[in-house]
Amino acid sequence: KYFKQVLSQLDAALSAILVNERLPYSNEELYRGVENLCRQGRAAPLFRALCEKCKEGISSQFAKPLVAQASTLDYTGVLRSVLESWEAWNVRLKTIHSIFYFLDRSYLLRSPSLPTIEEMGTSEFRNQVFSHPTLQPGILSGACSLMNAERAETLVERDSALLCRAIKMFYSLGVYSSHFEPELLGRSSSYFASWSDDKVETLDLAHYIQACQKLIDQELQRCDDLGLDTVTRKTLETYLEDLLIDGDKQREKLLSTTGLSALLQADDRDTLKQLYGLLRRRDLCEKLRPPFEAFISEQGSQIVFDEAREQEMVVRLLNFKKKLDMTWEHSFLMHEGLGHSLREAFEAFINKSKRSNMTWGTDNPKPGEMIAKHVDMVLKGGLKAIPANTTAAKNDNHVDADASSEDEDVEINKQLDNVLELFRFVHGKAVFEAFYKRDLARRLLLNRSASADAEKKCGAGFTHNLEQMFKDMELAREEVTSYKSMLEDRDSRPTIDLNVSVLSASAWPSYPDVPLIVPREVQQQTTIFEQYYKAKHSGRKLTWKHSLAHCQLKAYLPKGNKEFVVSSYQAVVLLIFKDKSTNAEVTYDHIQAASGLDDVELKRTLQSLACAKYKVLSKTPKGREVDSTDTFSINANFSDQKYRIKINQIQAKETKEENKETHERVAADRAYETQAAIVRIMKSRKTITHLDLVSDVIAATKSRGVLDAGDIKKNIEKLIEKEYMEREQTEDGRNAYSYLA
Repeated sequence: KYFKQVLSQLDAALSAILVNERLPYSNEELYRGVENLCRQGRAAPLFRALCEKCKEGISSQFAKPLVAQASTLDYTGVLRSVLESWEAWNVRLKTIHSIFYFLDRSYLLRSPSLPTIEEMGTSEFRNQVFSHPTLQPGILSGACSLMNAERAETLVERDSALLCRAIKMFYSLGVYSSHFEPELLGRSSSYFASWSDDKVETLDLAHYIQACQKLIDQELQRCDDLGLDTVTRKTLETYLEDLLIDGDKQREKLLSTTGLSALLQADDRDTLKQLYGLLRRRDLCEKLRPPFEAFISEQGSQIVFDEAREQEMVVRLLNFKKKLDMTWEHSFLMHEGLGHSLREAFEAFINKSKRSNMTWGTDNPKPGEMIAKHVDMVLKGGLKAIPANTTAAKNDNHVDADASSEDEDVEINKQLDNVLELFRFVHGKAVFEAFYKRDLARRLLLNRSASADAEKKCGAGFTHNLEQMFKDMELAREEVTSYKSMLEDRDSRPTIDLNVSVLSASAWPSYPDVPLIVPREVQQQTTIFEQYYKAKHSGRKLTWKHSLAHCQLKAYLPKGNKEFVVSSYQAVVLLIFKDKSTNAEVTYDHIQAASGLDDVELKRTLQSLACAKYKVLSKTPKGREVDSTDTFSINANFSDQKYRIKINQIQAKETKEENKETHERVAADRAYETQAAIVRIMKSRKTITHLDLVSDVIAATKSRGVLDAGDIKKNIEKLIEKEYMEREQTEDGRNAYSYLA
């Protein structure tokens, strides 16, 4: 009778719970009833009755009402109704579990074949509600619809929370992997494919990259926010990579030469970094090398062959290299293969050559000449000569007046390091050496270098062939010291202080002999030095190059005494006025006869003395140009705050003839070097095929730059004419040559 009463009470309680009504009995009384039944061995029938009651309750309270209203709801409405029912059932199941807790702990947990109360309640809901053929499609489609709305950014906050609750329900019901995940992945794949096909056709590369990166970031963040499984996250990521990156059209878009060139041209390093990140997901970074190299080659060639802006070539190349290096470091994360591409492409275009007006019809690469001129500009002018866009110091509105010379040396060294890096790309050093040697000689002899340490660094860094020039300058200083010691020993006190630089002609550029009538006092001292030198070094011959000399003159002028630092030409002209009164006028013809200078040099010299910043002489008539009919006199009104004044000579710019001569000399030397290599190879091999000879000559001369096969053929023809070699054919009919002793 007692057991029947307890069962009746439990049945009434379950009925009340299932319809969400107040319990007719207290929880403690119901719990004790369950405990007593279990202790009397009635746990099994009690559990069967519980299962049957829950099954009936879920069917009547949840399943049937949901199915009845499903036809009137959209997918999201079905999902919302099911979710509300699930949450309501969970609340009721907790109450049931609290009453039947003793049954759960004492019987069900010890029976592996039986589910716990919670498992039983979940299983029954899944079987009757989620698995119902009318409800299941709506539930899954509703969740996927919310996901699509989330992706389209049209999901309201209430529905966003609904999606999170639904995913938790799928986990709880155990249907996430079996039902929800496949549905989600299938629909996501279709969405990604459609999205990608649309964007790849409508967006340019930059916006496509940004859109792809944004979508990937959003999808992965959404997985975290919604608590999706790690397997789902990984699969979605794979789908994204397959459809956004690794598709045929998508890959072609991402690796487009024109698209990449536009990004590099715009220096859009952030977008390039995103592109690199996308490609790295599928190990496609190496595929960037061809378009990257094509951009470098195209842009670099435009700089090298831009005749209108050839004077800016080195600065533009330095800025171009700097931009590429920053892109490689920031955007491409110092990828080894792309680093090789950068260097190889840079090396390729900087050594390109073509016969043009820039090189006077020779095939000499132009960068060698322009690098030499840029180095001369930096070493001669110092910090103020460095272009503003290549140094941080020039970006300020002013340079600190107290900046030390050490700071200037540091900046100069930085500039030279950059140029040296550029120089290393140049194969044939002959063009550079020809121009650099001439400029270096001028700087050393006229003492116009901004940094002695930088000069020595460049001499060792750029080319070892110029070391003799530095040695000559050291020996010259020692020679002058020895000469002056000799004069002191003889107690000789010359009226002028003579310093001579004795140079070996083979190590220095050749200079034309310009006619000049040297003042008698200077001539006497040079004669004394020459006698001393020949007595010390028998068999040597001295040739005086007065065009490279400079002098210091003391001038006693009406408005104050001055000391002028001038060139030898300027000194000779000024000394003509030594014994003239301040108002005495001297004609152009008289000055020319007294100095011996030709018209070109004399006009430049007079222009620097009468028409430039420091007008030591007065010219009649006034004007900026000098004519042969002009007359000149001492400027009695000349004054300046400084006592020691350097009067710069009007520099004659490098003439086209000089530039042409240098290029042609380099080309001729190159031809002789090629012919010498051919003769050496022929002498060693005796007989050789044409292709083998060309290959061996290129290998033998590659340290001076790669030769063109056409130029090698021309030099072979010249050697055949000179009868160093002759043509023949091999047994298999190939063209060959044999050496003539």
